[in-house]
Amino acid sequence: MLAEQVDYVVGVDTHRDRHALAVVEARTGAVIAQTMTAANARGYEDAVRFADRHAPGDRLWAIEGSGHYGAGLTRYLDRRGEQVHEVDQTSRGERRLHGKDDRLDAVRAARSPLARERRAAPRTGEHREALRLLLLARRTAVETRKVALVQLRSVVVTAPDGLRDELRRLPLGELLNRCSRFRRSSSRTPSELATILVLRTLAQRIKAATAEAETLEREILSHVRTVVPELLDEPGVGPIVAAQLIVTWSHRDRIDSEACFARLAGVAPLPASSGLTTRHRLSRGGDRQLNRALHTIILHRRQHDPATRDYIARRISEGKTTRDATRSLKRYLARHLYRVMQNAEPAIP
Repeated sequence: MLAEQVDYVVGVDTHRDRHALAVVEARTGAVIAQTMTAANARGYEDAVRFADRHAPGDRLWAIEGSGHYGAGLTRYLDRRGEQVHEVDQTSRGERRLHGKDDRLDAVRAARSPLARERRAAPRTGEHREALRLLLLARRTAVETRKVALVQLRSVVVTAPDGLRDELRRLPLGELLNRCSRFRRSSSRTPSELATILVLRTLAQRIKAATAEAETLEREILSHVRTVVPELLDEPGVGPIVAAQLIVTWSHRDRIDSEACFARLAGVAPLPASSGLTTRHRLSRGGDRQLNRALHTIILHRRQHDPATRDYIARRISEGKTTRDATRSLKRYLARHLYRVMQNAEPAIP
């Protein structure tokens, strides 16, 4: 138990401008001291001085929001060699039962790791953080392109007859080139002028978003090749899927086992038996972006990998549904890819 390995736990409830800190005695859970510090470099120094004064022995920092509002404090503590534990966000049900207050949340954060066997290391690493940001920007670019494409198609459908007949049968590439070169003309009606302006704007937006996504994907590929290039050798694993796997996994000491990784991915089987039926189902929790990455791999392998198609056919012949077969495949993938990342060389720092 962590309560037997450290003398104190410093719980931190993080916010944009200020952090709430609470020092708890590890063996008894008693609150020793509490304070508030600013969420900046000076505040981080004040937090360490506060911990030195009230938690002078072996201590563990339990930080809620270590990947968001607490990211700066987490990096600062990591550089100083402090032990940091990543605390899950308090559930809504617990907040309704016990109330919501920054100081109370800091105490809850401090007490949360006491019953655990080992600390949950926060996500770290320069390449991991770079991939997280690149994926975020690419996702925005892809969504922008998707929305603009739908709008462009809709405007073409409702365009004046002359424009509609000109544009409706063009392939996408030609349609974008044609619309992006539209010019205003005094011979057109106000409706046609407005339609031309909207089509040109949407076409240019689509082309810009496409170029942006491609640039980001090249950068993502470069980082993946630096960190875990072995992932790209797996069938169905491209740079985007590989990047999501790395972002969630983070580094070798973060996740205890492949079973924990599967649970984090939402692919650990859960009992769903009743009466004469004995079966399992997929979890609906976990990291949904990671779950989506695994699902993308399965979709690719179902189309292009004969072994995957044979496995699904065999499970169906045994009385399983396609969903049950997919659940088993996702669980296998989580186990296999976790081991690939754990054994990767060079290891993530």
